[in-house]
Amino acid sequence: MSTTLSFSDLSLPEEQVTNLNELGYAQMTPIQAASLPAILQGKDVVAQAKTGSGKTAAFGIGLLNAIQVGEFRTQALVLCPTRELADQVSKELRRLARYLANLKVLTLCGGQPMGQQIDSLAHPAHIIVGTPGRIQDHLRKGNLTLNDLKVLVLDEADRMLDMGFSDEVNHIISQTPTQRQTLLFSATYPVDIEKMSANVQRSPQRIIIESADDRIHIEQQFFEVSSSQRISLLQKILSHYQPQSCVIFSNTKRDCQEIADALSTSGNSVLALHGDLEQRDRERVLVQFANLSCRVLVATDVAARGLDIKELPLVINFELPYDPEVYVHRIGRTGRAGAEGMAFSFCTVNELQRAHAIEDYLSESLEWRDSATLNHADIQPVVADMMTLNIDGGRKAKMRPGDILGALTGDAGLTAAEVGKIAIFDTQAYVAIRRKSAKNALERLRNGKIKGKNYRVWLIK
Repeated sequence: MSTTLSFSDLSLPEEQVTNLNELGYAQMTPIQAASLPAILQGKDVVAQAKTGSGKTAAFGIGLLNAIQVGEFRTQALVLCPTRELADQVSKELRRLARYLANLKVLTLCGGQPMGQQIDSLAHPAHIIVGTPGRIQDHLRKGNLTLNDLKVLVLDEADRMLDMGFSDEVNHIISQTPTQRQTLLFSATYPVDIEKMSANVQRSPQRIIIESADDRIHIEQQFFEVSSSQRISLLQKILSHYQPQSCVIFSNTKRDCQEIADALSTSGNSVLALHGDLEQRDRERVLVQFANLSCRVLVATDVAARGLDIKELPLVINFELPYDPEVYVHRIGRTGRAGAEGMAFSFCTVNELQRAHAIEDYLSESLEWRDSATLNHADIQPVVADMMTLNIDGGRKAKMRPGDILGALTGDAGLTAAEVGKIAIFDTQAYVAIRRKSAKNALERLRNGKIKGKNYRVWLIK
């Protein structure tokens, strides 16, 4: 196993090393250092590493090294359990591939129009990232062929099995060449993953990145409450800590929406993320949370899979999950990269058995806190400093972040400090603006132009 931490020590093109430096990849994370040498040698790898460990760059750098850009056929496929993770992986691959001209990365997920995807597949993509159901649909309809596949990546494979995608995954793999490289990444390593690896990989190199010490940076506290007290306690915690960003986990879609509605009624900047949302709405919610237009996100576990917010100071379990592994995955979204994080969990009398299971799983005593230690006077809602402008044009209109920033800081007269994150999708673009400047920016863009064209622009409420 490699112990090098420098990308320059790997057999990578000089242009890629330069690109990695520009992207801020100073040195390899443990999963990258352990897996990249084997991946670059074309070996199969099965790796256990949690979200936020740098695994996307590990397999991304590896598969890009295998792509022949001059050959216009699908050479790599990344399967992901959710649309959010697929979008996240696609964005990261495009960043990693900036040094390669004319490379096509295509995202194929459910909840998006088939027609647009079929049109995009008319000219094969070098790399396809997608969810098992939609990839299988395109294979069955003959829109997609994987005869020339060199690299297959199964990302968060444990979650794909948990979500019941084993038949789809097996069907997709049956349509790929046997002489391919298969990279399997999983946060856990249950028996089912071991069986999958044995069935689809050839003498894989096994890599396990220990992550138990990551919890050192997470302050975990448990509150015993009645069901009727949970919303009140939630508002007190948010008011007391005023987190820049916070994710609240619920076990059901109904509770998720009800919690968000209750917090919104009290003036908090909050959105819900669950499986009943349409793809466009899910996209907007994730954009608003990432760009700080929304400071509180209430989410179910499945919907939040693939959510990657680098600085997340607080996670709250509105109710305890049934599985201790899910608890660890939830709280692992805070305290990343050495940053301090807090994880607060509400526990009713009926949930005490789940708390004991978590205690046994962690092999450490839980810290219980009295809610009376919180500031009860003058509850202040959590309000976002940013708002999001939605522009009715995206990648297909050749729109780039620089075009939007130029329009805002040029004709619209804003300073760069008033403009936040810019996210561009196929047909839509989103830009965060300081709340006090949002209406001015909206009017200026509506009356002005981006790249010489007029676009519909509106504020997302």
